[in-house]
Amino acid sequence: MGQVISTPFQNALDVIERLPAEDQETLIEIIRRRMIEQRRAEIARNAQVTLQAFREGRASYGTVEDLRRDLLDKP
Repeated sequence: MGQVISTPFQNALDVIERLPAEDQETLIEIIRRRMIEQRRAEIARNAQVTLQAFREGRASYGTVEDLRRDLLDKP
């Protein structure tokens, strides 16, 4: 018979399945909130990079038509 390989993910699932239902629900809520915070932090980092690029003249803003015009005008 083949050996079952236990991964960290599978180990975590095994531990979680042994928790009472209320603790599992609390864990889900905590993870959901942390993911939201991570996404917010990522958005903030991206905004900072974009603002810096704009300040340095490496980025601009406009409409899709502006972008198209810029792309077609460049050699």
